[in-house]
Amino acid sequence: MIKVASYNIHKGIGLDRRRNPERVVEVLREIDADVIALQEADRRFGAKACVLPHHLLEEHSDWVPVDFGLRSLSMGWHGNVILVRKSAKVVDGEAIHLPALEPRGAVMADVRLAEDTIRVLGMHLDLSGLWRRKQAAAILNHVDTCAHRHPTVLMGDLNEWSAGAGCLRDFGRDYAFAETGASFHSRRAVARLDRIMVSRDLKIVDCGVHASAAARKASDHLPIWAMLEPV
Repeated sequence: MIKVASYNIHKGIGLDRRRNPERVVEVLREIDADVIALQEADRRFGAKACVLPHHLLEEHSDWVPVDFGLRSLSMGWHGNVILVRKSAKVVDGEAIHLPALEPRGAVMADVRLAEDTIRVLGMHLDLSGLWRRKQAAAILNHVDTCAHRHPTVLMGDLNEWSAGAGCLRDFGRDYAFAETGASFHSRRAVARLDRIMVSRDLKIVDCGVHASAAARKASDHLPIWAMLEPV
């Protein structure tokens, strides 16, 4: 059984408008997933450093970030980060450039957990429906053209408000959606902007929204999670 999670951490800024990375790590410990995709993990301006200090994860968590080797102060790519258990082995990892009017990207990693290797892709899609569909097409094409195949999890903030149109229809042709529930806004969640999608060789055993008191304060999004097992 593998637990995955996706969390838009809003640059570490909570509902009290304070940047508090320790609070984010507290929520991650509550979720306790094997692989976590983060969005908005970088500061917006300047060198765009990650809001989660490396030493904070090293000393107070069970995760390490996948190194994509792109920016010295950033953990990932355009705010997208993949965290994995310290006991896991990262077989491969790469950043994916997406078509966009504003800076957007996705990250992908092949992760070995015990005897199973899964492919995890984290994303944060555009506010525009047209560009979301272009980005979904680029992501699906990238995965389809990979030399090696693995059970695949796509997750992140899709920014899609519709129930089953737009990029959701595109992803839904080959991937099953975890029915996690609404995750935005954390004060009163009404929209399913955050999604977890899995290839047909993975079974969704359980899933949900993590709505603890800490999670309701740490970001404007609530984290989502899913328990998976290979078919």
